[in-house]
Amino acid sequence: MVLLLALISGPGGSSTALSYGFRHSILRPRVIPFVVVGVVAWALVELGRTQRQTVRSAVMGRLEGVRRRTGGVIPRNRLTRSALPIAALVVAVAIPPFLNGYWQTVLVQEMGIFTLLALGLNVVVGFAGLLDLGYIAFFAVGSYTTAYFTGRLPVLPPFTLNPFWILPIAILAALIAGVVLGAPTLRLRGDYLAIVTLGFGEIVFSFARNKTDVTNGDSGAFNIPHFSIHTAGIHYTWGGKQLPYYWVLLVFVVLIMFLFRRLENSRVGRAWTAIREDEVAAAATGVPTVRYKLLAFAIGASTSGFAGVLYAANVGFITDTNFVLQQSILVLVLVIFGGMGSMWGVLVGAAFLEWLPEKLRGSVPPSDRFIYFGLLIILVMIFRPQGMIPSRRRALEIRQAEAGIGEADALGLPKEVQ
Repeated sequence: MVLLLALISGPGGSSTALSYGFRHSILRPRVIPFVVVGVVAWALVELGRTQRQTVRSAVMGRLEGVRRRTGGVIPRNRLTRSALPIAALVVAVAIPPFLNGYWQTVLVQEMGIFTLLALGLNVVVGFAGLLDLGYIAFFAVGSYTTAYFTGRLPVLPPFTLNPFWILPIAILAALIAGVVLGAPTLRLRGDYLAIVTLGFGEIVFSFARNKTDVTNGDSGAFNIPHFSIHTAGIHYTWGGKQLPYYWVLLVFVVLIMFLFRRLENSRVGRAWTAIREDEVAAAATGVPTVRYKLLAFAIGASTSGFAGVLYAANVGFITDTNFVLQQSILVLVLVIFGGMGSMWGVLVGAAFLEWLPEKLRGSVPPSDRFIYFGLLIILVMIFRPQGMIPSRRRALEIRQAEAGIGEADALGLPKEVQ
C-alpha cells in the first residue's frame, strides 16, 4: 500500500518514457520515507491488536465481576447513553452558520443529501441484508415527481404545487415504486436479487434518458422552484441560500434516525436481523420473510424519494445523468464504509466520504482525486471490514468469522445453502 502511495504521489510518465514515473517514484531514495511509514504503521497495528486483546480480557473480567455483584444485571447510565447524540446535535447546529457559501453548498448538496440516501439504504442492506444496486432509481422517482408537479416536464400535471407540499406525494410515489420492484423479486436472494435491482435502476435511467416526451431526455427539467410556505399567515421562501435547506435536512435526519432506531429495536427490526443472518432459519421459525423484506424496500425507497425532492428543489434542475449506476454504488460504499447496520456509522461515513473529495479539490489534480478515495476504501476494507463505526451485532459477526464460527457476510447465502 505504501509503495502504491509512493507511485501515486510521484512524477508521471510520458509517451516517450513509459517507465519514467515508476523509476523516479519507486527506484529512488524518495521511497525510503514511505517504506519507513509502512513498517511503523504495521508495527503499530500489531501492537494495537495485542493491547486490545489485553484490554478486552481485563474489561470482560471486570464486567463478569459486576454481573456477579448485581445478580447478572449491569445498570446503564441514561445520561452517558444520551451524551453523544446531544453533543453531535450541538455541533451540527453550531458549526454550519460559520461556514462560507461553498462549504454550506457542499454540506447540503453532497453531505446532507447523500446522508439521507445512505440512511435509507442502510435499512435495506444493513438491517435486512438485501443487496440493492438500483437504489438511486428511487431518488430519481422523487426528483422527477417534483419536476412533474411543478410543471417543469413536457407532461403537464392536473395541478401544480411548490416542492414543499410535494414531499408526501414523492415519498408515496417512491414507496409504491419500491413495492412494485420488491413484490415480484424479493423471493430471490444474494446475487440474483442484486442483479434484479441493478436492472430496475437501469430501466429507470433509460426511461429518463430516452422518453423525451415525458422526462425531456438529456435536457432534463430546469427552473424547479424552491421550497415555500404560504399558509396560515406564514409566508416564507427558502430561496437560493443553503442554510434554510440545511435546517430542513437536519430536522428530518434526526427524525429519521429516531424512527429507524425504534424500528431496529422493535419486532420488525428483530425480524430483519433474523432474515439478514439466516433467511432459511427465519422462514422455518415462522417469520414472513417476503413481507418484511418488502417493508424494508418500501421504507428505504421512501427515504430516497424524500431526498430526491430536497435535491431537485435545492439545485433547481435535474437530468438523467444524476441517476447513473455509479451513484447507487457510491451510496452502497458509504453504508459499508461507515458500518452496515449502524446509523451513526452511516452518518459519519457518508459525511466523511462526501467531504473528502471536496477537501482534496484544491490540492490534488482531478485525475488523481479519486485514487486517494479508492485507496482509503481499500485500506478500511482490509484493516476494518466492519466499517468505521460498526453496529455491535456486525462487529460480533466479524469476530466470529475470524474465529471460524459462522459467516460475517450478511449479503450472501448461508454455507449450507451454498
